[in-house]
Amino acid sequence: MALGFTPYLMFDGTAREAMSYYASVFGGELDLLTYGEGMGEEGDTKDRIMHSSLYLERGAHIMAADLFPGQASNGLGTISLTSSDDDPEESTRLAHWWEKFSAESEISIPLEAAPWDPNDKFGQLKDKFGVEWMFIIGATE
Repeated sequence: MALGFTPYLMFDGTAREAMSYYASVFGGELDLLTYGEGMGEEGDTKDRIMHSSLYLERGAHIMAADLFPGQASNGLGTISLTSSDDDPEESTRLAHWWEKFSAESEISIPLEAAPWDPNDKFGQLKDKFGVEWMFIIGATE
């Protein structure tokens, strides 16, 4: 079994909205658990997301939560999505995700031929939640 890594994103009250948006981009099955459901929290905290998972195809998934009030955030990082050169289906899927993301994102680097290989495409954008997504897409033919 190959070792896999799962991105775990932390938000300050927008985890539900962000994960619902990511589900609209990637598809898949979204599970949400609030602090009220998981820890019996009440008041302003009860509807914040304690844990969420978006299950994608081929065993991939993204997890996220809202910070607990008073918990410090160290900011959001960059997520890199890549596809292998020998799987045109994956490359086509990533290109579709880029199109969906770019409609509501700030494009830092347009998706175009990568400097290291003209058969690959490279681009980067920041989504409406401040998360940077880097795309490296192999040949689609």
